[in-house]
Amino acid sequence: MASVFGHIAAAAAIGYSGFPKKTAGKALLLAGICAAIPDADVLAFRFGIPYESEWGHRGFTHSIVFALFLGTLVAWLFYHRQKDWWKMASWFILATVSHPLLDMLTTGGLGCALWWPFSTERLFFPIQVIRVSPLSIDRFMSYWGFRVLLSEAFWIGLPCLLAVGISWLIRRAGQNRNSPDL
Repeated sequence: MASVFGHIAAAAAIGYSGFPKKTAGKALLLAGICAAIPDADVLAFRFGIPYESEWGHRGFTHSIVFALFLGTLVAWLFYHRQKDWWKMASWFILATVSHPLLDMLTTGGLGCALWWPFSTERLFFPIQVIRVSPLSIDRFMSYWGFRVLLSEAFWIGLPCLLAVGISWLIRRAGQNRNSPDL
């Protein structure tokens, strides 16, 4: 998996790039939770559910169906009184689905059940460039964890900064086009 830091960075970048007027503290926190929550499936190990099960790690919680459900539910719970709550739902869905998409770029694991419940096949992208993160905190606080963070800084952090920067430039150019000449 990518680390929680990479997942949260992606969720924030999606918000700042696609939903800049909605990026208040609460929304950023909720988007970060949506992006991180698919890895709650590691709790399945404690109940004897094997990794490769559709209920195991990178199973159903790493699917598009789960992202649609979670993102919509979180938006409805916190924003249903707003006329455009569906914008929050869109952001939270994208934040949630970014999780398996990033995991599909990692160098380890069994892939993600992206198309669950229609297929339990575990998928990776043709290239895996993000170093897989350890599943435990003590292993993360090691040379392995340091290398994961470096990998994510390059493969997640830089693209996130680029996306936010480009969207900012596009919005600024649009504002300049609409302002009267002096």
